[in-house]
Amino acid sequence: MSDEELQKLVESISENDFKKPFKHKAFFNGRLRTTGGRYSLNTHHIEINPKQYSYYGLEELVKIIKHELCHYHLHLEGRGYQHKDKDFKVLLKEVGGSRFCQTLPNARRVVKKLYVYECKQCGITFKRKRRFDTRKYVCGKCKGRIKMVKTFSLQNVDE
Repeated sequence: MSDEELQKLVESISENDFKKPFKHKAFFNGRLRTTGGRYSLNTHHIEINPKQYSYYGLEELVKIIKHELCHYHLHLEGRGYQHKDKDFKVLLKEVGGSRFCQTLPNARRVVKKLYVYECKQCGITFKRKRRFDTRKYVCGKCKGRIKMVKTFSLQNVDE
């Protein structure tokens, strides 16, 4: 689907389901990673993640467009356009938009590390996700010196 076809689809959904015109631009944005779409408060444009369309098809794309059009029309009317607002929730339910988009398969594989530290004085051990400088910090229990004992790598864990 091209950007022009997407523009026409958004305009027709806006007219049919919202009974209001869509007067701005709608286009695919391949840089979107964790969201199905995005409505810009400044430009009033709607950006759609093309991967959602390629993985889940037209039906899911229409739900995402309806979601973004809820933001669009409510914002322009000066009503509650945020996810937490009642106006948004009610309108989204009326038009049949999706509250959340589908998760993309293999969206991102991450290698996570765990660092294990030990106090040289009292022997207490603790784990941290982030590494820290053992010369700067001391044990919170006895004020003894700390040393790094192990590093664990947890591979192929979804973020």
